[in-house]
Amino acid sequence: MKKPLLLLLSALLPLMAQSKVTMPALFSDGMVMQRETQANLWGTCRANATVTITTSWDNKRYQTRSDNDGRWQQSIETPEAGGPYAITLSDGEPTTLRDVLIGEVWVCSGQSNMEMPMKGFKGQPVEGAIADGLHSRDSALRMFTVKRNSQFAPVDTVSGQWLAATPAHVRDFSATAYYFGRELRQVLDVPVGLIVAAWGGSACEAWMTADWLRAFPDARIPQTSADIKSPNRTPTVLYNGMLHPIIGFTMRGVIWYQGEDNVPRYATYADMLSTMINGWRAEWKQGEFPFYYCQIAPYDYSLIGWEVNSALLREQQSRVERMVPSTGMAVLMDAGLEYGIHPRKKRLAGERLALLALGKTYQVGGIPDHARYEGVEFRGDTAVVRFDRSKEWVYFDRGTSSHLFEVAGSDRVFHPAEAWIERNRVYVRSEKVPAPVAVRYAFHNWADGDLFCDGLPVSSFRTDDWE
Repeated sequence: MKKPLLLLLSALLPLMAQSKVTMPALFSDGMVMQRETQANLWGTCRANATVTITTSWDNKRYQTRSDNDGRWQQSIETPEAGGPYAITLSDGEPTTLRDVLIGEVWVCSGQSNMEMPMKGFKGQPVEGAIADGLHSRDSALRMFTVKRNSQFAPVDTVSGQWLAATPAHVRDFSATAYYFGRELRQVLDVPVGLIVAAWGGSACEAWMTADWLRAFPDARIPQTSADIKSPNRTPTVLYNGMLHPIIGFTMRGVIWYQGEDNVPRYATYADMLSTMINGWRAEWKQGEFPFYYCQIAPYDYSLIGWEVNSALLREQQSRVERMVPSTGMAVLMDAGLEYGIHPRKKRLAGERLALLALGKTYQVGGIPDHARYEGVEFRGDTAVVRFDRSKEWVYFDRGTSSHLFEVAGSDRVFHPAEAWIERNRVYVRSEKVPAPVAVRYAFHNWADGDLFCDGLPVSSFRTDDWE
């Protein structure tokens, strides 16, 4: 009689193991949920079972039913910012998520300059990180880092855990994301959750699906796992392994710091990033959620053997905010490092992304935006450059003139020029170019930008479109 009983128990054990509701790692103790919305939950349990969800902030009960594979999903109504709260889920055996905060949730993605932790990389520190880390303790700032994962096909889960900001936890967390979140916390005074999905050296193509990339014939989409020659640069692999599992997690918006790997392929970047943003929005099903991104900082790419001018990639990035609604670009012309592709001034990057979010998404008054090149007029031997978003007028940050301007005549040969400002216009002239037809500002791999407006740098730009 014992043998049949053992056989019966062995058959029931898998079913018993599945009887408890389970959820992806993003839904766990210490999580932050987006406030005042219908927030998505999902997970697995027994097949065709009823899942009951109870939220402690209003004691409201929701019920949904799992499908034949045991998968279920349900949206719940979240209150105004606050907590900690609990969420109990049950299909017969209860599971409780504890210490849940309600506030603002942002996804932070990109390559190494987003991934770079507060402790920096070896021999590459983050400026001010030691002092800022010491004062980082904040139980209402929660951080989740998606573990690196490169996959041939989409997966449903990620590895990681929610951690409250402490000196130890912040030290290993994205510096750009931390400074962004810290600024939101100080201004909005609500809990903030940051989900970092970033991988150093990753290509934009790696964060996209095969369907989105069909418009870009040079993107070599893997047909088998053997085609994955690089775990972070091969098209689709990071979308599959790191982004797909978190799509649908209800959040406010995205910050993005990527582009360095695409410098040699700059010509398609504006279209590619626009396609990626629209693709993410379509799959997230949250409408035109905010997407704010960093323009790559100046750096001498010849040090790694790249002969292409990275200002061409910066130019492509500057086009995206004109092409895609609800986007904005943080300019970092004053935050580069001539001999390092990982600038130390991550606080500037994070805070400038926060300025975009606070001004555009949260409608906080009194926040300026980066002035932009608008047009040029040629008056004899002088070019007169004008700008938009420059109500407070442009100025040179290090004196009354700049040495970062060049002009060219019809021969298309650029020469250094003198530049000065009169009433929100930059005047540019060179004795070697008696009849200029084109102007460029800081249009090189490396330049320490000195053209500002209202405390924020102006992007490098050119008035020509010459190859």
